Formats: sequence, structure tokens, C-alpha cells
Amino acid sequence: MSEKSNIKWRERLSSPLTWHVAAFSVLLIVMVVLATRFALDWMAVSSSSADALASKQVELKAMEMQTSPLRGLDKRTAHSRELIGYFYQNRIPANYSSFATRIGELEVKSGVRVTRVGYSQGKPGPDLTEIFLDANLIGDYPQIMHFINSLERDTIFFVVKQMNLTGQQGGLVNLRLQVSTWMSNAAAAASRLPQANPNGQPKNEAPAAAPADGASPAGAPPAGAPPAGAGEGE
Repeated sequence: MSEKSNIKWRERLSSPLTWHVAAFSVLLIVMVVLATRFALDWMAVSSSSADALASKQVELKAMEMQTSPLRGLDKRTAHSRELIGYFYQNRIPANYSSFATRIGELEVKSGVRVTRVGYSQGKPGPDLTEIFLDANLIGDYPQIMHFINSLERDTIFFVVKQMNLTGQQGGLVNLRLQVSTWMSNAAAAASRLPQANPNGQPKNEAPAAAPADGASPAGAPPAGAPPAGAGEGE
């Protein structure tokens, strides 16, 4: 019995079909293992790719938010330069007589009387030099307010720095007014105005009266003459 069994096993082992079945089984096992490994690797790569993509999208969004203020910066810069140029051309006085004459015109329109006015210049800045005006005014309250409001709203850029009530008599108010404007550095140097004291007070204080017909406005030098007090400190 045992010999017959051995003969059968030998016949099966020597049969090509047996070897084909064995080879197919081995290949099937290898394919199953490879497919399982491929599926696991694919899941890991897919998960990593999704995380990386989400991270890159967050970074991109953050960069867009950071750079959004810079969009159109060249156009905004050009527009700002145009506004600055317009301001310099239309609101910065070209010379001393421009704002001195304007002070006289506002004096006449408001009805106040400028009894004293002094001009001086500060230290030059990168483009402009500050000009200090120190004046005493006499008038009733509505006239004083009209003069100050007109000064602040004028085309020439005036800034009221300080106002001090120095007296009142018979319905008239005495007011000391300190105002600043600006000129280009070249125009300020050409005006020959004296340098201001460290506290910004003008050095020259020339008396001013209401302008008559053909006369120079209050605070403005006579035609062909240098500004009042310009020789001081030279």
C-alpha cells in the first residue's frame, strides 16, 4: 500500500501540471503581497499629498494677505507725488511778498488793524523752510474771528500756532497772533528774513498800519526795499 502511495506521489511530482499549479500559487501569493503593499503605500502618499497641498494653500493665502497692501503701490505713489506737487505749487508761497501781501489783504477785508508784525525763518528742512509770523491785532470780536477764519481757509497754507488776548478796551480786542507758513528753501534764503530765536519768536518786529492807496500792505516791505529787519543778525 505504501509503495503504491509513493508511486502516486512521484508521478504527481513529476507531472508538469503539478509544477504549474505550484508556480501559479507562488505567483498569486507574491501578487497579493505586492498589491497589499502598493495599497498601503498609496494611502500613505495620498494622505501626505493632501496635507502638503493644504499647507501650501495656507501659505499662499498668507502671502496674498501680506502682499495685498502693496498692490497698486506704484499708482498710489505717483498719485501722492501729484498731490504733493499740487500742494507745493498752489499753497506754498513763492516768495516773501506773496504771504506778506496776503496778510494785508485779509486785514483790509476783515476790518482789523495790524499794529505790529514780525517775520523770521526757521532752519531749512529737506524741501521747505518754516516762516514765523508774530503780529498784534486790534478789532472787535467778529472782525478778529473773521480775520483768523480767513487766514486758516486761505489758499496760502497758514497754520495758527498761538493766540493770546493782551487787552480789551471800548469793545476792541487786542490779540497777539503767532502764525506759521512755509517757503521753499531757495525762496526763504532769497527773502533774507532773519533767523528765528530758539523758541520760534521772530526777531524783527516792524509796526504795521492799514495800507493806504498805493501803499504796501501791512508787514510787507516797500517796493525795492529788503524785508523789515532783514539786516538784523547779518
